[in-house]
Amino acid sequence: MTVTAKLRGLLSAGRTLAVPGASDALSARLIEAHGYECVYIGSYATAASRFGITDTGLLSQEALVEQARSIAQAVRIPVIADAEGFEDALPAFEQAGVAAIHIEDHTGPGKHTSGPQQLRPVKDAAQRIAAAVAARRNPDFLIVARSDAFWVNRDLEDCIARLQAYAEAGADLVFPTMVGAADLAEVRRRVGKPLMIVNNPEERHEDAAVVLYYAFSIVHQFDAMRRALATGKLAADPQPLENFLGYR
Repeated sequence: MTVTAKLRGLLSAGRTLAVPGASDALSARLIEAHGYECVYIGSYATAASRFGITDTGLLSQEALVEQARSIAQAVRIPVIADAEGFEDALPAFEQAGVAAIHIEDHTGPGKHTSGPQQLRPVKDAAQRIAAAVAARRNPDFLIVARSDAFWVNRDLEDCIARLQAYAEAGADLVFPTMVGAADLAEVRRRVGKPLMIVNNPEERHEDAAVVLYYAFSIVHQFDAMRRALATGKLAADPQPLENFLGYR
């Protein structure tokens, strides 16, 4: 069974799929080894692990695809990848071996900073989703439409209207960024598509099909490295890692 068919099957089971975020191929393999059925790679982890920078929308399409490719080649479980706003990247992500991407309507040079935030006009964003759908070669490949309208403007109605337009353009799932649990059921009812969300430990997730723990690996790796370096104990036993990686 292909990874795309696996992901479709997991979603058709009707339960909420918890998806830890990887930062690289090794963390993805650890996620798989601990029994998780899917793994995520987002721009936040890619920016931090690959370039040591914050995620402010500066990553190239090529950087996102190559990080996703390295992870998809390391595991047998489906990989969900962040395509930012690059709707024309779908063929590259398909070739990289991932099972799904999400495409967002957040744009502009001040993205994810304290500066002014900008969303694409809804018609333009919907056309980008439609273009990605048209470019899809594998019908099982999942295209998720993400709207940051609530996150940026705290405008639930605009977020729902945008996601409705993206669903009509052919999105398989929708991603209402930062919409709280109290409103998720309303989004799902009015948009009529399964929901992808980011984990919020203070809220319920039963209205979501997919919960992304997007910073899981990168945050734990950073914390562990920081603590290890602070102790001054630079020696480490490589044997457990070598055993995991399959050294002979």
